[in-house]
Amino acid sequence: MFQPVCPLSTIPPGEAYRWETDPPVAIFHTEDGEVFAIDDTCTHQDASLADGWLEGCEVECPLHASRFDLRTGAVDAPPAKKPVRTHRVRVTDGVVHVALSEQARP
Repeated sequence: MFQPVCPLSTIPPGEAYRWETDPPVAIFHTEDGEVFAIDDTCTHQDASLADGWLEGCEVECPLHASRFDLRTGAVDAPPAKKPVRTHRVRVTDGVVHVALSEQARP
């Protein structure tokens, strides 16, 4: 079920938004205009991925530089070994909606 989160205009391209849900979700607006949502907490250590560095469709964790693919949640650079969950996103009438994954958290 999709839930409204925030206006897309509150997430400038190249930036992220931390949605305070349980567990927290990071929503990324890429420079190319795409919007992705993943679990906000790095699977290596407790760091917010919304505070990380966005490059293309990857986010780099601000703590130890693990990188995650926003499209798949896969780890693209260690030290993290486990992927993050991805969540479905749609933008309707300028509002970001997210459907939380039903997968078990890694």
